[in-house]
Amino acid sequence: MKKPMDPLKVVGLFLMLALCSQAHAEPAPLRWGGDSEGGAPYVFQDPQNPKKIIGFEVDLVDELARRLGRSSVFVQNQWDGLIPGLDRGTYDVAVNGLEITEDRKRVVSFSDPYFVTYEQLTVRKDTDGIAALSDLNSKTVGTLKGSVAERMLVANPATTVRSYDGQINAYQDLQNGRLDAVLMDHPIALYYAVPIPNLRDVGDAIGRLEYGVAVRKNDPALLAQINGSLAEMAKDGSLRRIYDRWGMSQPMNSRYFGWSGPALESPSQYHAYLESVGVKYGWKERLSQYVSYLPLLGMGALSTLQLSLVSMILAVALGLLITLVRLYAPAPFSQCAVAYVELVRGTPLIIQLFLIFYGLPNLGIKLSPFVAAVLGLGLNYAAYESENYRAGILAIPRNQMDSALSLGMSRWQALKHIVIPQATRVVIPPVTNDFISLLKDSSLVSIITMVELTKVYGQLASTYYDYFGIGILAAIIYFLIGLPFVRLSRWLERSYAFDRAS
Repeated sequence: MKKPMDPLKVVGLFLMLALCSQAHAEPAPLRWGGDSEGGAPYVFQDPQNPKKIIGFEVDLVDELARRLGRSSVFVQNQWDGLIPGLDRGTYDVAVNGLEITEDRKRVVSFSDPYFVTYEQLTVRKDTDGIAALSDLNSKTVGTLKGSVAERMLVANPATTVRSYDGQINAYQDLQNGRLDAVLMDHPIALYYAVPIPNLRDVGDAIGRLEYGVAVRKNDPALLAQINGSLAEMAKDGSLRRIYDRWGMSQPMNSRYFGWSGPALESPSQYHAYLESVGVKYGWKERLSQYVSYLPLLGMGALSTLQLSLVSMILAVALGLLITLVRLYAPAPFSQCAVAYVELVRGTPLIIQLFLIFYGLPNLGIKLSPFVAAVLGLGLNYAAYESENYRAGILAIPRNQMDSALSLGMSRWQALKHIVIPQATRVVIPPVTNDFISLLKDSSLVSIITMVELTKVYGQLASTYYDYFGIGILAAIIYFLIGLPFVRLSRWLERSYAFDRAS
């Protein structure tokens, strides 16, 4: 008969297995934040395969992660929210053409520069007399919001500055005569101005820009690892190969790294990009291309619908509670309900989303993007639903409540069985209208890393230079999402009207 194993040995064996498993576990991926709507050559969707993210910074981070023994995971976020997202811990690093500036260095730590460039001025080919910043007096100039170029332009009060969220929009406005010039980083001009036939770059290099990998200040170990890997990449030629591949080799950057001699690779990715944006499609090819967008747009639409439904359920329930408190609770509670409604309606939804997603972590409350989006939309629209319900309840003659109370009903029973059912008939149209508005306002949640239908549209449009066709496609999808709810509202109105008539 075999002797049973000692329980202590069994526990020890399991501990050894757990330790071995931990030792051989895969290291955590390097999560990095960027905005694929920002476009080429940084981070953008592959024109040949819109499900794939490409760009010189994608290659850069992949190589950094490989040298750190980690995989890389891209996290989508609005460009001007990259540093707040990094600060709240949404990702480990932010890499998306972030210029190293003194004000940003007060918030996050930057790696050694991985690319050095300058600002480039672009005009229409028939424009003369503009070749430097000093020539922009009384001119309307476009640039990227939150960039160093924007700061340069704003410093001259004689220049009218128009700031854009996306890169391509400024060059399109310049092409269409809405702007006199565009000032952006040289890589942006290389990819967006060069393909447009009636635009040209003018003047000498303006300023000096250094791009860095942004890291949280409380993560010096990761910063040291990244700097070490960047130094290795610069020394062994892998960093230069990335820039050669994307056609971004230029004297200022080469001088910084001490590179000389011929390119190590041909600009294959740059040529592929120019070919993709220069292709003229027939209607059959264009239709086939639009069909290929449907899976991505469908995923965005599903996210929009899910977010809108959950947010509206919260808004409806909370709005009714606020109304009841306002109308029937003691004065202090009623006044709080009034204050909530006025405060929420009096402040922009986008600020409320920022406070919930980026502000609450300062109080130790970190919410996922979806939960933060639902709370932001739900709490905002609850204020509007509250006003709808208040109007509906006040539309019911007061003598009905008095009659119910005289028959021995409690106030809650009278509300539940008499007042609220009648008020529901009144508020169905405005509530439906608010749901359609919420559906469209859900596009704002892209600022807190949510990717919904409007964000997918922006990503595709900036990649394919097609804001019109893809925009119509996105608008049709929004219409199709909202149409069933409009039909449901009309059916409910008819049903209530029939019940009332009978």
